[in-house]
Amino acid sequence: MHFDFRNPYPTVRLPVFARNAVATSHPLAAQAGLRMLAAGGNAVDAAIAAAAAMTVCEPVSNGLGSDAFAIVWDGQRLHGLNASGRAPQAWTPDYFRAKAGDGATAPPKRGIDAVTVPGAVAGWVALSAGFGRLPFEDLLAPAIEIAERGYLVPVVVQQKWAAGAPELAGQPGFAQAFLPWGRAPEVGELFQFPAAARGLAAIARTKGEAFYQGEIAQALANFSQSQGGALTAADLAAYRPEWVDPIGQDYRGYRLHEIPPNGQGIAALMALGILGHFDLAGLNPDGVAAQHLQIEAMKLAFADVYRYVAEPSAMDLSAEQLLDPDYLAGRARLIDPRRAQDFKAGNPAKGGTIYLTAADERGMMVSFIQSNYLGFGSGCVEPSFGVSLQNRGHGFSLAAGPNQVAPGKRPFHTIIPAFLTQGGQPVMSFGVMGANMQPQGHMQTVVRMVDFGQNPQTACDAPRWRFNAGMEINVEPQMDPATVQGLTDLGHQVGVIHDNYQDFGAGQFIWRAGDPGVEGYVCASDSRRDGAVAGF
Repeated sequence: MHFDFRNPYPTVRLPVFARNAVATSHPLAAQAGLRMLAAGGNAVDAAIAAAAAMTVCEPVSNGLGSDAFAIVWDGQRLHGLNASGRAPQAWTPDYFRAKAGDGATAPPKRGIDAVTVPGAVAGWVALSAGFGRLPFEDLLAPAIEIAERGYLVPVVVQQKWAAGAPELAGQPGFAQAFLPWGRAPEVGELFQFPAAARGLAAIARTKGEAFYQGEIAQALANFSQSQGGALTAADLAAYRPEWVDPIGQDYRGYRLHEIPPNGQGIAALMALGILGHFDLAGLNPDGVAAQHLQIEAMKLAFADVYRYVAEPSAMDLSAEQLLDPDYLAGRARLIDPRRAQDFKAGNPAKGGTIYLTAADERGMMVSFIQSNYLGFGSGCVEPSFGVSLQNRGHGFSLAAGPNQVAPGKRPFHTIIPAFLTQGGQPVMSFGVMGANMQPQGHMQTVVRMVDFGQNPQTACDAPRWRFNAGMEINVEPQMDPATVQGLTDLGHQVGVIHDNYQDFGAGQFIWRAGDPGVEGYVCASDSRRDGAVAGF
């Protein structure tokens, strides 16, 4: 790929070129990963160190009680890891209706009854055992140091911290952990998290056993019980992450890989499979026609994903059926270039998250994502070990269907790492965090790089749109007003949103420029967050 390195979009970032690189949404986490590479570790070691640091540096988006997913290129092939948590054994539709009434449609958004078993720590351990070079305890040392000494709160994280505090201040443990002066920290104030330092130290010392079968597990079970929750020590002890084979979709000579359901990565694959039937390269990348086709393809993909995708064992259809070429060709024929439409699910049977990526000069590349789901997750924080718990249970439904809550089941998940190959060889490790924006961001940035030759930083900086539901889309204020008006004229209900952090995602990209030990990588970090690429 011969990129155009001219960047027409407002940005504070430039691409970074290095043979060893870590890209995250917080500079201290990127540096934590780089320390592992400098110490002789590989990309997996770097990713784990960065992920551990992120639980402290960006607590609005993730914590020790997060879930995680990863895609690893080990030098020979891709491996997928699903470290999303499962429902406590006591969870049934009746469990929630007994608490909230017969009118409840889903588990609560916040509080202890939104918490499934956290999977991120088990994911770190599995990645280290499978591919790491350095001792596991060494990988968490930077995060422990950051938690103990503290760090000055950056601009974008502070905005989300302050915005979430009023809603969550009453959740158990939240104020003690995240409102150290009775309020959210200001930009540049020192935030220390000694409880998380204790938790990280116990995890490091026991290679994660303390979290699932030891002192942290017991503390979490006691905390849950004290708040009337269902999570038990037995639920934690039974948890295991799952190694999976990524699923993929060919597009213009490349292949995009995603983690299979229970995640939504298949939406990006379906959208690209639909877009493959249109000649985008001949269009203006920021014009109405190119944006309209992408929006309509994404709407078609989401219509099916929201209807069919769940825990694989509960799905009525397989991923293979949803990605069937004839089916996607039929879906493509539904797109009208002259008007927007409100698509419904087809019938294939007939035919606040953090993302980081790391790569080393030996060719290993890691695409990694972990999240507490909605900003600060459940809002619940176990005080002894600083475990900020996710609220992934809110992703279940109480109604009959593929995503109905059940004991030990995994909910529909939004966080998705991505990987691009060509001819079976690695090309790019990347992701775009932000709820249902993630597959939309994957598709939009891949199209910009593959169809229009934009380099990773330019593709990252370009203005984005986000499909919500029906005919409604949001766009960033940087989008060309003529394009916004043109989309409106086609029937899209367009709203200009100024919250770039959550609404339009934030990406990290590492593109292999050639032999990693010689040419290295072209790397990008999204200016919508506080992040950076660190490399050497």
